[in-house]
Amino acid sequence: MRPAAAMLSTLVCLAGAAAGSVQATTCTARSGATPPRVVELYTSEGCSSCPPADVWLSTLKGRADVIALGFHVTYWDRLGWPDRFANEAYTRRQHEIAARHGSSSVYTPQVVVDGLDWRGWPRLPQAAAASSPSHSLSHSRPHSPPEVTLTRAADGQVQAHVSPAAGADATQTLTAYWAVVEHQHTSRVRTGENAGETLRHDHVVRLHRTLPAFAAREGLTSRLDVPPGVAAHPRRIVFVVTSLPDARPLQAVALDC
Repeated sequence: MRPAAAMLSTLVCLAGAAAGSVQATTCTARSGATPPRVVELYTSEGCSSCPPADVWLSTLKGRADVIALGFHVTYWDRLGWPDRFANEAYTRRQHEIAARHGSSSVYTPQVVVDGLDWRGWPRLPQAAAASSPSHSLSHSRPHSPPEVTLTRAADGQVQAHVSPAAGADATQTLTAYWAVVEHQHTSRVRTGENAGETLRHDHVVRLHRTLPAFAAREGLTSRLDVPPGVAAHPRRIVFVVTSLPDARPLQAVALDC
């Protein structure tokens, strides 16, 4: 068995047909024993230092041990090129991450690994690394990971079921979020710092939805109606469970079907 096998979430596609009806397909992804690293990139098409980070994020495609999310922020838009993927909610998210660690400023490109600023890219921190270059906080995992199953029905709705971790703390509270990401986007930039450049993006966050807090020992079931997409831009449906109050990822699963 390959060493990475423990990190693989199990992906199963089951096809069945009901009598007298068209064939329906259900896809399921289940979390593995070792949670993947959640890598967030805060970027902008208006930032001249961001394209190398965008290219690096694309290299993470196909890795079972990583779930990548590209959050495009809005504060570069005022310099002449409005990023079509930018969302004010993603800008707020970046500020919230900074505030949790005592900073009032944000920057791009910023890489956040498992909830912590990481300036060591293009490499990733080891699972039990002592710290990132900008923090004294550990990149090791907090708490025990719950089990997560994602199931996509024939109508496109995706259900997440979170089962409590063995020995879950009766007082522990968790939260979770959905993200829909798209690959293979291309933008021809006409103005601003990247004028004349053709930028390519993968893992672009197109939808992000945070869920209310829930008790770790009770688990959670949540459903997401996925809006229609375009075949030219393959999608991933991502579900991440995080601890409170530090918002560190505990478990993450991605559905590619």
